[in-house]
Amino acid sequence: MKSFKFGLLAATALFATPVLAAAPADVLSTYGDIAQAKFTDSLGTAKALEAAVDKLIAEPTEANLEAARAAWTEARNPYQQTEAYRFGNAIVDDWEGKVNAWPLDEGLIDYVDVSYGEESEENGFYTANVIANPTLKVGGETIDATEITASLLADTLQEAGEVESNVATGYHAIEFLLWGQDLNGTDAGAGTRPATDFDPANCTGGNCERRSQYLKAATELLIADLEEMVSAWTPGGAAREDLAAKGDAGGLATILTGMGSLSYGELAGERIKLGLMLHDPEEEHDCFSDNTHMSHYNDVVGIRNVYFGEYKSPLGNDVSGASLAEMVAEKDPALAEEMKVKLDATLAAFEAMKTRAEGGEAYDQMLGEGNEEGNAVVQTAVDALVDQTASIERVVKVLELDEIAFEGSDSLDNPGAVFE
Repeated sequence: MKSFKFGLLAATALFATPVLAAAPADVLSTYGDIAQAKFTDSLGTAKALEAAVDKLIAEPTEANLEAARAAWTEARNPYQQTEAYRFGNAIVDDWEGKVNAWPLDEGLIDYVDVSYGEESEENGFYTANVIANPTLKVGGETIDATEITASLLADTLQEAGEVESNVATGYHAIEFLLWGQDLNGTDAGAGTRPATDFDPANCTGGNCERRSQYLKAATELLIADLEEMVSAWTPGGAAREDLAAKGDAGGLATILTGMGSLSYGELAGERIKLGLMLHDPEEEHDCFSDNTHMSHYNDVVGIRNVYFGEYKSPLGNDVSGASLAEMVAEKDPALAEEMKVKLDATLAAFEAMKTRAEGGEAYDQMLGEGNEEGNAVVQTAVDALVDQTASIERVVKVLELDEIAFEGSDSLDNPGAVFE
């Protein structure tokens, strides 16, 4: 997980006459409503994933494995659109690591290919393989993993040894269990775990009952975590209360912090440019399933949602209301048009990436060294994000907010440090 803590600088704003087309309080209300809808949709699709997982465990066929993978992919769509809420909302940022931490050292969870290696100086749990070992002994510590429970995953194994890559919970742990390792590098192909890895009667990979137990526990935990965030964004919930306590200016600063930090440091930098510089598929966000193009695309859609005050729900929980876009149009019509053009250009760049992936060249292939055309598609997406961030900074000034600290990334700000 690429996670950075930051200080949001104090924000103030002058909302004098003439009356704005959208009042700040209404904009913040729409922002909260969209968060509630998105997390509700994330929970709904996670429950559909759980149903597919239960069917796979009961009947471990290739068809049921494919159905569980499809349900996981669908569940990612609304969740990734929530990421514009992460930066600026401490309650979301502190929680996010439980559900979307990456990259993960998969040897903590299950069997891995010999190319993975046997040990890591930085991580004593690198090949702990909890599925194969009811008792774990690491660094003089003994862990009872006789029964794989949500508590074991969340309280003992998640970030075990204070190592962030020990990811035992969330979407990516479930992804690894459904697909297995992607051993193709920057060549074609995703993970190819067989359904028999979950079939005690015809078991491949060993420990099939425990693998199913882990998958079930991780899925149940994901649902519990999402229920927590739905509650937080319900009117009167903790996230809504935190936002209201910041006042109008602080609330608007929160929205723009989420937009700018996700655009620049997190998505353009840590999730995309770094992997492109290194030509490294290990820097791919959904690396087992080759779903990264959709995760990136949905991040971009999520940024647009909070700016335009609109969300189109896959489950019918649509939201439309007062928006930052309306406020900017009232203050500075030229900047409003500029912001729209930039956001549209970014969406077009990521649609091109998505189209390329759907046409047969996965995101990790686009990263490959020597793939000039694929690299160019990825770089165009980075450039569009950087460009739109500059316009977001201008929105901050037009709304008369004090300076906001957007997230940075060495891959953008200090590229030489990446290779040190």
